[in-house]
Amino acid sequence: MNNRLTQLIRYSGTAGAAAIVDIGLFGVLDAISIPLVIAAALSFLVATVANYVLTARFVFRRKFSLGGYLRFLSAASVGFVLNVGTTMIAAQTFELPVLLAKTVGVGVAFFANFALNAFFVFQQQGPSNTDSATSED
Repeated sequence: MNNRLTQLIRYSGTAGAAAIVDIGLFGVLDAISIPLVIAAALSFLVATVANYVLTARFVFRRKFSLGGYLRFLSAASVGFVLNVGTTMIAAQTFELPVLLAKTVGVGVAFFANFALNAFFVFQQQGPSNTDSATSED
């Protein structure tokens, strides 16, 4: 199987796991009456850490680093803007139902984030450098 396709499939799993962390932590923080904006921001940040660790290890086979996480967080921020912007355009300009518009936004952000991770976040770290880097896909 093509290496990028394999990475995309693996990324689907790591992004899904991060979404569970984000939503689950948000639910816990909301249940203990943490203000909405703070709960949303904290759950997003914790989810990006989980997503970075999982994506670095299982998708791109890299070691963790602060610089890598900061690049990952930058890419996630671009994805966030694309998600919200696409959702707004799809709902307001194309008059899609809001849930469908949000789904389109999530899809656009997913593929944009994968591309940013493949060509910016993890590409700059050079060759694979974890123990599993030599394993077969």
